[in-house]
Amino acid sequence: MRIGGRVCARPFFCSTFGIVVQGLHVENTEYFVALFTNLLHFMAKLIVNRLLLGVLTLFAVSVLIFVCTQILPGDVASAVLGQGATPEALVIFRRELGLDVPAHLRYWHWLVGALHGDLGVALTNKRVIIDEILPRMGNTLFLAAYAALIAIPLAVGLGVISAINEGKWSDRLANVVTLVAISLPEFFIAYLLIIFLAVDVELFPSLSTVFKGMPFSERVYQSTLPAFTLTLLVAAHMLRMTRSSVLSVMSTPYIEMAFLKGAPRRRVIVRHALPNAAAPIITVIALNMAYLVVGVVVIEAVFVYPGLGQLMVDAVSKRDVPVIQACGLTFATVFVLLNTLADILVILVNPRLRHKR
Repeated sequence: MRIGGRVCARPFFCSTFGIVVQGLHVENTEYFVALFTNLLHFMAKLIVNRLLLGVLTLFAVSVLIFVCTQILPGDVASAVLGQGATPEALVIFRRELGLDVPAHLRYWHWLVGALHGDLGVALTNKRVIIDEILPRMGNTLFLAAYAALIAIPLAVGLGVISAINEGKWSDRLANVVTLVAISLPEFFIAYLLIIFLAVDVELFPSLSTVFKGMPFSERVYQSTLPAFTLTLLVAAHMLRMTRSSVLSVMSTPYIEMAFLKGAPRRRVIVRHALPNAAAPIITVIALNMAYLVVGVVVIEAVFVYPGLGQLMVDAVSKRDVPVIQACGLTFATVFVLLNTLADILVILVNPRLRHKR
């Protein structure tokens, strides 16, 4: 690549940042400063667009959550007070819930309150919802982080090994195992682990008893079985994506040139193919991280884990609409934030997205 009348020895670096360092004299400094400034402005514009898109998505999801909870069959007041409630008590309770107010005004009040951190009060125990959610969200984030610490290095490492040994028995075994893990429903995997590791071997408890103030080691032990279940679910997706992303880069000209120079396959994949396949890998990791937080409802219900998913299941069974809305909005916020973060990271690691077409 020719820049400033000289040949750049590092084309990838030059095309990415538009400047040359380490021994290359730049003849026109103002030109490269302007080029670098324009690049920063373009990247900032892309990032702002992603953030605005995330805000709009979250607004649309909030409307959907509110509408779905409002059109549920039955009467909320009758479900909470029971069949023995008098008509006068039902009228008073509906007025307390604001059900006599038009739906669009109720949505507006709920949205403004949520933006100020006020998610309302639970119908069943009259407790502030934010005080109910925060400890449960901490438990869910702990479980998600525990599973991610196992799943991400395991999936990426095995995916690279599978790409290195393409077509060999280890690659075929990984494909079969991941396909089985993806095909089985999550509750079925959870019950299998309970049967083998909790009932037969008695290595871990079948129910995850987690409470505030318990020792960290005991919390890890109680959360191990649901974390293993989540690891099997998300690691299969990440492993297959890592393998396919690395193998898709293997057919590019610069990889073929590296092979022609005599570089071993392991070195070519680790040093050349893997960095250039990072964008789809980051995306699928972010999606699976979002699943670890948002998709734990079934796992928490199976292991009776006191997380946000279990709180939402209890609220649905009791028809506690404010708690259901708060849990749904919290899940949606985490999912949108992680996806927006993934988009920003992909922009930062992929030079082709940082240039105008």
